[in-house]
Amino acid sequence: MDSYAERREPFQERLSLAAERIGEIADGGEHVRFADYFRFCADFVRKMLTLADQIADGWLMRATLEELEAHNRQLYADVTGEAYAVSYANPVYAASVMGEDFGPLFAALYTELRQMIVFAYEGRVEELTAEAELFLQIYCSFADHEGGAREQAPVAIKEIRDILYWFQSDYSDLFMEHRVKKIVDPEDNFAVRICMDSDLTDLRYLYYYGEYITDDERLTALHLNALPEKTIRKMARAMSEGYRIGFEKAGIDLSKKRTVDVRYHIGFERMIREAIHEFAAMGLQPTMHRGGFEGACPNRQYVYDHREDLSLYLDKKFVQRRLEAMKAAFERRTKEAAGHAGPAVQEVFGEVPFSPVKTEEAFSLTAKQHRLSVEMQNGMSQLMNTYIIGEERSFTIIAFPLPQIGAQYPQIFDAIVRINTLDYKQYERIQQAVIDALDEGECVHIAGRNGNSTDLYVKLHPLDHPNSQTKFENCVSDVNIPVGEVFTSPVLEGTSGELYVSRVYLNGLLYTDLRVVFEDGMVREYSCSNFQDPEKGRAYILENILKYHETLPMGEFAIGTNTTAYMAARKYGIAERLPILIAEKMGPHFAVGDTCYSWSEDQKTYNPDGKEIVAKDNTCSIRRLEDVSKAYFNTHTDITIPYEELGGIWVLTKDGRKIPIIENGRFVLPGTEELNQPFDEEEILAVNI
Repeated sequence: MDSYAERREPFQERLSLAAERIGEIADGGEHVRFADYFRFCADFVRKMLTLADQIADGWLMRATLEELEAHNRQLYADVTGEAYAVSYANPVYAASVMGEDFGPLFAALYTELRQMIVFAYEGRVEELTAEAELFLQIYCSFADHEGGAREQAPVAIKEIRDILYWFQSDYSDLFMEHRVKKIVDPEDNFAVRICMDSDLTDLRYLYYYGEYITDDERLTALHLNALPEKTIRKMARAMSEGYRIGFEKAGIDLSKKRTVDVRYHIGFERMIREAIHEFAAMGLQPTMHRGGFEGACPNRQYVYDHREDLSLYLDKKFVQRRLEAMKAAFERRTKEAAGHAGPAVQEVFGEVPFSPVKTEEAFSLTAKQHRLSVEMQNGMSQLMNTYIIGEERSFTIIAFPLPQIGAQYPQIFDAIVRINTLDYKQYERIQQAVIDALDEGECVHIAGRNGNSTDLYVKLHPLDHPNSQTKFENCVSDVNIPVGEVFTSPVLEGTSGELYVSRVYLNGLLYTDLRVVFEDGMVREYSCSNFQDPEKGRAYILENILKYHETLPMGEFAIGTNTTAYMAARKYGIAERLPILIAEKMGPHFAVGDTCYSWSEDQKTYNPDGKEIVAKDNTCSIRRLEDVSKAYFNTHTDITIPYEELGGIWVLTKDGRKIPIIENGRFVLPGTEELNQPFDEEEILAVNI
């Protein structure tokens, strides 16, 4: 591993010149338009360059916990809480003080510069230099045009946009090299060192990442530190065993793999460290990358405001440039990529629900740019599947609550540990009874109750060889933890009707009276009552569920069987805080977008009874055989109907029979009676972890 001084050496002259000029601007600078903004940004950049040197000199290890806490709050102070209202990162405020043209542009620039926090903590000298020079280039455009006694023509908005465009384009190789390296190469990993080498009882380690740290991260670390070793092992083993079983079920030889992409929330290091030991026993080394490990979000409105800053530079040439850079990065690491097994993800939930405010000042993609964004994502997915071979990788996801879920956090945490470690063999047996009934059907009828207007018919794939084939996957504790669903890719033609949910959170956003109408498997109509203006509701769904596609297919139909999780959610009043990972197991759900098998349709998979799962493609995904760019949508949003709103699920057979699986929110199919026990138990979960 090169030292910070060695990494800095090639950029010493550039960095020194930039630092000197930035210091002059921070201390006064020329008389230019937006002088206050430029002084503010220059001061920020100067602090980040200084911080990088301090960290390299060991400041983090010498600082007290109180000093680290204070510094962390200062780093994020102007984008958190009420301060964001008058922050240069806020497009609305920036427009009010710098005009509607330059204001949002400079809010985007400052947001770009804030990445220097990450670069300073990781000692990424080239990126620090590039960001400093980007700021100087834009500042000098104003100083050259408008400084001094004799002013020239004012700077045009296009000139600044062009600078930002070429910055993103020119540094594509650098950005993609780092991204690919951190995914597939286990050497010299910043986060792995923190996770594996720190004294986890000394909470100073939380501040070594450079991420925003709140009570959630501190209290999580304290809670995990207080858990008995057997509980930590149980949590970690649920994650690692789920990963191993996923490969086993898919018939993939895990022994050929060398790395696993470990993703987690800061504060869970004790569990993650144990999981890494489990992965090591499988012959896997961890990789970690920024975005895979994360702290608290300083301000979700801030993130929402800048979610489409990409519009500043997204065009056809930029897409080609990024894809070429990504391909070149993979070409330099073909061996490492081939040995990569895929992600093992630990998610969190429990945050206070967020309803974003959409502002006119924030940048947004045009219709053409949305198509280009999809094209770029498709291209990146294709490259991933070429080098990290799709048919030879798997994943697993598990979730735990954050303290902000409520005063009963310890009890809720224990309940989730139990839910995540339920006896999958019991569910495997019960779910097989459900699958046996479903395999007899041509379609499934789903209807709502208690004001739920759902009335849907889902067409099922035929079976050429019923003795050796099945339509549904028996999903236990493998790729999606916890246990509890059977799922399929529906036949689109013949899948029609209305899906309705009175209240649901999808990807952290609330929808009330969500209504989606399907015709031959494709979304035909949609609405919600979030806004008085119905068109705003449609726009909300278009942006956040359809992802700006004119329509999307029903990519998945599933029946969730985890009634234990459902009743725990009711007991603690946390249904609206649960992630889709758990919520989808608590009733039937329908995915809008790609199938669960996207990019791996040709990989043979089998249920525990030995039958091959054959319902993987639909008339959208099958286009991959002719033009892969037209097969996928790169989105998959599950919408669940809770049991109390469920009138019934019936299998309709070719010979006219109607096989009930659920009626009036209860499982009625023979062999599934055990699933009703949590509905009747007074004490839902024993907290004896």
